[in-house]
Amino acid sequence: MAKILIADDSKLQKLEIARFLKKLGHIVLEAQDGFEAIELANVHLPDLILLDVVMPSCNGFSALRKIKSNDKTQHIPIMMVSTKSEDIDKIWASKQGAVGYITKPIDFVLLEAEINKNL
Repeated sequence: MAKILIADDSKLQKLEIARFLKKLGHIVLEAQDGFEAIELANVHLPDLILLDVVMPSCNGFSALRKIKSNDKTQHIPIMMVSTKSEDIDKIWASKQGAVGYITKPIDFVLLEAEINKNL
């Protein structure tokens, strides 16, 4: 059982992912945007973070850079989740420190495999 932080401004998407992760036995933390994700990562030190790319206020790439630049949270694996499926976005995420990139609509078999690989 792992503690996983989901950051997504879509309530429906977040709910679907949270339900899936809870069925797998994980503890789920939820954030509405990148700023809240950064705060929750600092406070709760999750085992893994799932970050949506497109969010208001602070997007996923900005949150990724802030989390990875903080000594306290830089060790946490981060997977990006997005409707953006272009190779440039995946390359950019990897260069910023993401360990994976899942496109929406989410293939939950793939998501489970990626989570298991990164825990």
